[in-house]
Amino acid sequence: MNEYVNPRNFKFCPKCGENLTEKFIETEGTERLVCSECNFVYYINPTPAVAVILIEDQKILLVKRKYDPRKNEWTLPAGFMEYNETAEGTAVREAKEETNLNIAIEDFYGVFPGFDDPRVHVVLIVFRGKVLNGHLKPGDDASEVRFFSFSDLPTNIAFSAHRQIVNELKVNLFSPQKI
Repeated sequence: MNEYVNPRNFKFCPKCGENLTEKFIETEGTERLVCSECNFVYYINPTPAVAVILIEDQKILLVKRKYDPRKNEWTLPAGFMEYNETAEGTAVREAKEETNLNIAIEDFYGVFPGFDDPRVHVVLIVFRGKVLNGHLKPGDDASEVRFFSFSDLPTNIAFSAHRQIVNELKVNLFSPQKI
């Protein structure tokens, strides 16, 4: 049995508690979960998550996951965005929770799809940051934190978006500059 929640399997309306059923919405050209009583449409949207790239001395900081999914695999410091939080605020909070480091956001890196998280479809917002202070140690949902040289990266990077980002950085940092 899949232990993760799949919104497609929701049975009851969050507004009135009656049954949700799949219904084809002509104007949208797609099926949606719709309440049989109040006609509430339950939109299954992706979940925003945020990661931060922290590089020091040409080494990248990665976090080993303490829990499933992908326990004991590596990621960038990252996590889900809270309801009343900005993406930048999420990056700062997650870095502190997972690594014990205080960071500052330097700039925006990009947005990546995350279709391989078994819990939800993720939209991963990624920033570059810099370490301000703190003592590197795993916390929260991390079992280990460590800076890796790009020539000695772990092979078990948990999610495709994180692998793509690390590979892009490796190529961009070590490819000859175009003149």
